[in-house]
Amino acid sequence: MRFYSYDEFKVDVNMLAKELKSYDPDVILAVARGGMTLGHFLAEALEMRDLYAINSIHYEETRKLDTIDIFNMPDLSKAKKVVIVDDIIDSGETMIEIKKVLLKAYPNLELKVASIYYKEKALLRPDFAAREATEWIEFFWDFKIDNYK
Repeated sequence: MRFYSYDEFKVDVNMLAKELKSYDPDVILAVARGGMTLGHFLAEALEMRDLYAINSIHYEETRKLDTIDIFNMPDLSKAKKVVIVDDIIDSGETMIEIKKVLLKAYPNLELKVASIYYKEKALLRPDFAAREATEWIEFFWDFKIDNYK
């Protein structure tokens, strides 16, 4: 297991924000929950107000589920260029499903994917990524309230 620190995150957000600036997205769409921290920081770095979330469930703790549930899709009818952000592209299955659902509802969207980590074996490679994951990543925001009792 590898611990991913806030200091590493700040460097990676800065690098990803510079890359995304050239793409010039209309919307940042964060995958809840893993992509929420990245989405927030990228929106701040790029001075964007159009930050939305979409929910997906494909993991329960560290166990991969047999289903992918996508819900709470925002209204993207006015968007043209959307960057979907998540903390890690593991198998890629969730992101493929999110893209499929979004393009079914909004066929004219231009979609790009950004993540902090990706796995080489993933079915989908993010358009923008900071690091390759070769082991389980524990993000600095991964904690349970019980840890602080």
